[in-house]
Amino acid sequence: MLRELTVRHRSLPLNAPFRIARGVKHAADVAHVELRQGDIVGRGESVPYARYGESVASVLDQIESLRAGVCAGLGRDELQSRLPPGAARNALDAALWDLDSRISRIPVCTQLAQAPLAPITTALTVVIDSVQEMERAAARIADANLIKVKVDASDPAARIEAVRRAAPNARLIVDPNESWTLDILRAMQPALKKCAVGLLEQPLPADADDGLQGFSGAVPICADESCHVAADLPRLRERYQAINIKLDKTGGLTEAWRLLHAARAQGFRIMVGCMVGSSLGIAPALEVARAAEFVDLDGPLWLQDDYPDGVRLHDGLLMPPAPGFWGG
Repeated sequence: MLRELTVRHRSLPLNAPFRIARGVKHAADVAHVELRQGDIVGRGESVPYARYGESVASVLDQIESLRAGVCAGLGRDELQSRLPPGAARNALDAALWDLDSRISRIPVCTQLAQAPLAPITTALTVVIDSVQEMERAAARIADANLIKVKVDASDPAARIEAVRRAAPNARLIVDPNESWTLDILRAMQPALKKCAVGLLEQPLPADADDGLQGFSGAVPICADESCHVAADLPRLRERYQAINIKLDKTGGLTEAWRLLHAARAQGFRIMVGCMVGSSLGIAPALEVARAAEFVDLDGPLWLQDDYPDGVRLHDGLLMPPAPGFWGG
């Protein structure tokens, strides 16, 4: 049976500015995909990311380039060879998983030999601001189990220390988003140790991380922008101790699942993250997140309006979407 493909751009306003080292966002611009086969609809969402040379227009064009094949029955395995890793493949991959699960009546979790989703601890993010405002922001979420601290090269120690003062018991992830140099990284080791930071995410630019070769720091370092797919792992082995799996980088759950198992086999610790988007965008990531040591899936919590049956935060835990929301 032929499928119908609908692709559109959605702009989702945020409830507060999301500031990181490379800029500020006021809305999440996402690519929304629906695949209809008869009366059954599969959905997917992705976040085009300029850091990887993507725009909403380029991602929609990539998806449209496969319209004929997708409507004729193209599957997930063929999709991997027809599109490169990135947001376009992610949106289509998610819609195909959702559609297949609804047609077969076999939930995605069952296809992956997993139990149904359960509540999970996610990081809550403190974005870049003045030291005082970051301390106030951390105080508002001081009971969180895990806090992610966004910093840049401007006095990161003071910002991390402010968050630690406000949230003395939380585990901390620090994320400079590629903004540090090797000299800053070395100079930050005492502060990272003093603040009991659990993970340092992508301190150096991805194209300049050779300085991490053999580097021994106070906390484990996690590859984010440096790690997209399983084929990246060999070059990361002597530079990073963990990897951050994001479906917009892997090009969907299909490759993310491969990356998860390859990384674990090679001794990497696992983090699962997301771009800022809706519950539809992170629903597939939850299947991978159950195997992660660090989970950073608070993207939907930054939206003014998310899906009413999507994820929600309750007593510090991210509750999975309502049954039937995505993936069966």
